[in-house]
Amino acid sequence: MTLSAPIYILKHQAKVLARKERIALHRALDRIARREGFSAWSLLSAAADSSVPMSDLYAQLRPGELVLLGSRPGQGKTLLSVELAIRTMREGRSAAFFTLDLTRSDVAERFQVLGERLETYRDRFLFDDSNDICADYIIAALAAAAPGTLVIVDFLQLLDQRRSNPDLMTQVRAFSAFARARRLIVVCISQIDRSFDPSKRAVPDAGNVRLPNPVDLALFDKMCFLNHGKLQIGSTA
Repeated sequence: MTLSAPIYILKHQAKVLARKERIALHRALDRIARREGFSAWSLLSAAADSSVPMSDLYAQLRPGELVLLGSRPGQGKTLLSVELAIRTMREGRSAAFFTLDLTRSDVAERFQVLGERLETYRDRFLFDDSNDICADYIIAALAAAAPGTLVIVDFLQLLDQRRSNPDLMTQVRAFSAFARARRLIVVCISQIDRSFDPSKRAVPDAGNVRLPNPVDLALFDKMCFLNHGKLQIGSTA
């Protein structure tokens, strides 16, 4: 049976439901499970393939790459990016999360959904929600970053909203050169255009990336798209 969303998104929905209706989490989990066609959460969990999508993507990331991660809202791209950061930090490397959209509390909640605490990784996790975020700002902030550091940029379409920032194409070129020169993994979260129709195609592709300003998507080494628990990973080479 195909789930309506990745299992970690369903867990998050259960947590929200438990808070909203003031019920025990196990009851909320079972309600979500019944909605998905299972009589109990334990059965849903057993049926779910835990290797998708995170492990598929994580195993393919390489230092020096610029990666686009896109989906429509609510499909798990932010949660997946946090999961990638946690996996990176568990292996002793560092991660950085630059966002023009979320607060530290928002990101800490994603850690909790994934069974972790942000504070556990305080020595190797950089969170930055400055209004000045752009490619130049991030590159300066990571001047001393070690090779293999995972950098999350949330999100692509907001980077050139300020007139004082370089245009989006210039910034993506800068990220690409920076990732290669410093052997970092830079993941840019991206919006998908509302015209994407899941009834015609299960997962978005490059043609569905919302681009208010021109960007050569070939600058990305990989493009990854999520929709209803399915992950599509492709190279632009």
